[in-house]
Amino acid sequence: MLVHYGYGVVGIIVMFESMGLPLPAESVIIAASLYAGSTHHLEIHWIALAAVLGAIMGDNIGYLIGHHFGYGILKKHGHKVGMTEERLMLGRYLFRKHGGIVVFLGRFVAVLRVFVALLAGANRMPWHSFLFFNALGGICWAGGYAFVTYELGKQIEKISGPMGVGMAILGVICLIGALIFLKKNEKRLTEEALREAEADEKYDETRADTKPS
Repeated sequence: MLVHYGYGVVGIIVMFESMGLPLPAESVIIAASLYAGSTHHLEIHWIALAAVLGAIMGDNIGYLIGHHFGYGILKKHGHKVGMTEERLMLGRYLFRKHGGIVVFLGRFVAVLRVFVALLAGANRMPWHSFLFFNALGGICWAGGYAFVTYELGKQIEKISGPMGVGMAILGVICLIGALIFLKKNEKRLTEEALREAEADEKYDETRADTKPS
C-alpha cells in the first residue's frame, strides 16, 4: 500500500489532522520515512513535500472553519473531536499570550497540532500572520521529521544484535517520556488559563459594579 499510495496517504492524513481531526499524522510521516530509508521504495523528497503541503493546506482550511464559525461551533461540536471546554480556554489563553509563536510551536506539540488552526481562526488571528507561521512550522515539522527519520531508517539496516535492541528500547523510553511531559504541560497550562479566565471575569464584574449608572 505504501509503495503505490504512500505519498497520497501521507498528504491526506496530515491535511485532515491539521484541519482538526484526531489522526496520527506524525506517526504516518515517521513510518513512511523509515520505510523509505530502510527499503528505498519511496522517495523521501516526495514524502516531505506531501507532508508539508498537507500541513499547510489543512491548517488553512482549519483556520477558515474557525474564522467563519468561531467559538459557537467549537463549543457545540468540539467535544466530538476532543476539543473540550478546557482546551478552548487553553487556546484563547495561549493565543492572547504568545500569538504566532503558538502556531509555529503548535506543530511540534501533539495536543496543540490538531486544534491550533481552528483556534487561530476563532481568535481572529490576522491571516497573513497565520500563513507565515503556519508555513514555517509546517516546513520545519514535516520536513524535519521526514528527513531525520529517513536518515535513521538508512542506519537501521546497519544495526543488529544487542546494540539494535538497546537503541529500540531507548527510543520507546524517549517516546513515553515525551508523552508524559506533554500531558503534564497541557494540565499546567490549562490550570493557568482557568485561573486567568476567572481573574478576568472578576475584574469585569468589578468594573461593571463601579461603573456609574
